[in-house]
Amino acid sequence: MSVLAALARTSAAALLTAGTLSGTLIAGTATASPAAVAAATVSPTDSAADSPAGTFQQVTGFGSNPGNLAMYAYTPAGLPTGAPLVVALHGCLQTASDYYQHSGWAKFADLYGFAVVFPQTNSSNNSLSCFSWFDAAKDARGTGEAGSVAQMVAKAETLYGSDGHRVYVTGLSAGGGLAADLLADYPDVFAGGAIDAGLPAHCATTLGAAAACQNTDQGLTPAQWGDKVRSADPGYAGPWPRVAVWQGTSDTVVRPVNATELRDQWTNVWGLPQSPTSSRSLPGGTTEDLYADPADPSGRPAVAVYSVAGMGHGLAVDPGSGADQCGATGSYFLDTICSSYYTAQFWGLSGGGGPTTPGLPAPAGLTASAAGPDSIALSWQAVSGAASYQVLRDGSPAGTATGTSFTDTGLAPGTSYTYTVAAVDASGTLGAKSAAVTASTSGGAPRCFTDNNYAQVQAGRATQSGGLTYALGSGQSMGLWNTFVTHTLRQTGPGYYVLADGEC
Repeated sequence: MSVLAALARTSAAALLTAGTLSGTLIAGTATASPAAVAAATVSPTDSAADSPAGTFQQVTGFGSNPGNLAMYAYTPAGLPTGAPLVVALHGCLQTASDYYQHSGWAKFADLYGFAVVFPQTNSSNNSLSCFSWFDAAKDARGTGEAGSVAQMVAKAETLYGSDGHRVYVTGLSAGGGLAADLLADYPDVFAGGAIDAGLPAHCATTLGAAAACQNTDQGLTPAQWGDKVRSADPGYAGPWPRVAVWQGTSDTVVRPVNATELRDQWTNVWGLPQSPTSSRSLPGGTTEDLYADPADPSGRPAVAVYSVAGMGHGLAVDPGSGADQCGATGSYFLDTICSSYYTAQFWGLSGGGGPTTPGLPAPAGLTASAAGPDSIALSWQAVSGAASYQVLRDGSPAGTATGTSFTDTGLAPGTSYTYTVAAVDASGTLGAKSAAVTASTSGGAPRCFTDNNYAQVQAGRATQSGGLTYALGSGQSMGLWNTFVTHTLRQTGPGYYVLADGEC
């Protein structure tokens, strides 16, 4: 029996642990072997690539603390009042310090100007230090761990003068599960959230139901998923949090179907269709699908889904000094893309209000032209004092360059894109954006592939698990893995396919 299966059968055990842990059950409690714990815990020799300039410390006296959690916080030097606040929840077998050192959030707190609260659970709450996303007595509004986190937010607003209209929550794995629950429980508190390798809000209300949430399609409609959010705070009618979802396509601990269910849940809450309004490719084999709110005059997306091709279970980081890089690698901190950077951009945290302000002028002479069916070449004039340049596609980061040219790849054929470029100085501060230019890739419509499920997996367009088939990238369920079930898949980006039966 796998440890997850064993844990699912004991009321005191933890879910969302490493898929390869080997342990024993002692007196009804999951106890991992010392070697397994060592393999799953962040190594103290891991070094963070970022160099925070502020203060990380424990905060006490934040309330009645019904969930028996500890509160830690990072505050940048010179943090002004009225700044945003981010709550970051660690995964199983991790601590607040692990998440602070590896997730990259401290870098962007310094750069953009906001405080970060790092809640921490413990082995007395859960034998593997997992947040209890699956326990209805601990993850509902005003109770248990959810209540403790809400008290931490109130404490931080008092201590740091944080803007109560710009509070956000993110988390990994079990922390991601609790983050989703908090967004449903406290939509009046959180303006946005990010669920990294996590689960839909209130997918499970008992430990026995948790394993099914992790591993299988629950068969609920978008409306049924949305009802789980709406019932968490009855009578609340909006506005709703803006939600980002991060998922590795090779995650065997929290299956990619959870990202699809999270998309269904939050697009339904917002009253949006489940088809993205735009898609694009990002570094690290990542595909971004955005779901825009047509009622928002700014055109900001309400929901974003980031699918990282080939990534297993963990938080996506990208160590380095670039403007879009962050974090340090370790157990469940995987070197692919800086998810914290793109999440901060999605929430709008880079829009000013921090201790620093952009200084370098906008690059002049930006040009863009097709370089092929999936690429566009750009060039611009140098800016004195620039250490690098950030390229933005359709208003969001597409990559960085140290010189005055950049080729944007992995694009859709026959599609128009709008670009701007901004210079980045030696401290990592982003300067003013250039004038926008628009260019289109050559080629025709995206490719479609019709074949049986077995052949789709053999061709690398889908994956199989437990006798079932899932579209690579989107994680959409395709049914049984055999030669008798046939589907059409449409490729929308590198390593990313969606079901398109009858559409191609």
